[in-house]
Amino acid sequence: MPTLMSPTSSLFLVPESRDQPMHVGGLQLFRPPDGAGPDYLGDLYREALTHADDVAPLFRRRPYRGWRTAGQWAWEDEADIDLEHHIRHSALPRPGRVRELLALASRLHSSLLDRHHPLWETHLIEGLEDGRFAVYSKIHHSLIDGVSALRLLERTLSTDPDDRDVPMPFSSRMHRKRRREDGDGENLASKVAKAGASAITDAVGLTPRLLKLAYEAFGDGGAVVPGQAPRSMLNVPITGSRRFAADAWDLRRMKDVGRAADATLNDVVLAMSSGALRQYLLSQDALPDAPLVAMTPVSLRGDDDDETGSVSVGAILVSLATDVADPAERLLAIRRSARDAKAAMAGLSQLQATALSAAMMAPLLLEQTPVSGLVRPAFNIVISNIPGPKDPLYWNGARLDGMYPLSIPINGQALNITVTSYAGRAQFGLTGCRRTLPHMQRLLNGLEESLAALEKAFL
Repeated sequence: MPTLMSPTSSLFLVPESRDQPMHVGGLQLFRPPDGAGPDYLGDLYREALTHADDVAPLFRRRPYRGWRTAGQWAWEDEADIDLEHHIRHSALPRPGRVRELLALASRLHSSLLDRHHPLWETHLIEGLEDGRFAVYSKIHHSLIDGVSALRLLERTLSTDPDDRDVPMPFSSRMHRKRRREDGDGENLASKVAKAGASAITDAVGLTPRLLKLAYEAFGDGGAVVPGQAPRSMLNVPITGSRRFAADAWDLRRMKDVGRAADATLNDVVLAMSSGALRQYLLSQDALPDAPLVAMTPVSLRGDDDDETGSVSVGAILVSLATDVADPAERLLAIRRSARDAKAAMAGLSQLQATALSAAMMAPLLLEQTPVSGLVRPAFNIVISNIPGPKDPLYWNGARLDGMYPLSIPINGQALNITVTSYAGRAQFGLTGCRRTLPHMQRLLNGLEESLAALEKAFL
């Protein structure tokens, strides 16, 4: 029997199109263990294909909508998993530089997942000239959010370089907790009634918060509300072709700036991104007079929540102060805006936080319609910062050297910046529309120049 999916999850299926794939991804770089032979990755691939009977429920789900669900999106479980469809073995063309790897990841991230199968793929990629191999994975955002995906990856790997019994991420051994499915043990009518009563109570408490946020946005506060973002070259219709750029920075450099400026690490990430965007847009003669606005996802998941099989994410809007030339003043303006946005979210229930986030995102729907060019964007860019593992990790003896996130540009939002920390490094992944954003490598150069300018200003 199909299981109804949450409204949040279904929102990632409804707008999907060839120009707008709605999956998230990750690119991991591994260094093989000492003594690994030339067929090391091929052996791992063939071993993975033998585990079709050991696939966790999350990786068996495929979307369904029909008369049995009254037209609502639901999940069906795939009984017979075709692992050769989901797991691919590839090799880079010579000379196998990181440049070729990023080009391959860009192409793989551009294609839609097949809805006739569970919505995930894993590609094992060899041929890097330095002897390393890569793993590119993608999974539909309706199945999992960024925090959940990172937790899953961390549980899949080991801190012990001698551990040779590390399963694939899809293995049921990695999913010991099983979340009670929608509809299990409680009829749908009862659930709807309870949800409705809770929504009324939470809505009453949310109204004053919305009014306060609007007052601060149009007063002297640093808060931002939808409608304040300027039009920019980032906010145009996009194609499905993607361009991916990635690099990493020492977290100590970023934290030193944060301490000196009394700012959070996320404030520094936003300031680095702001400086890079300002420089890039100036080079394209396309910098708006008004500051760009970033939507920053925030996890609404508690520490004890089961992270598999659901999406639990909210959003805040933060001014990037791209109209400010001085890097120190720009960071302080970002810090103020982020604090005001977080204060608006503090103390809310999960439903209230979701409703507030929905109010922030609602104007985005207009960007998916023919009138998109007539309205200002809800925001200019999505910038996510997801804390990751602090210690080096291994997969069956192979050391994880880097992990770079790939995310979702959408119509009217041609660029996404996602950051994941790992082993003392901040790993930036920039995913953009290939047609809209030329020379994305310049954004990586701008990130370094922006961090260096912040160090000069504060240290």
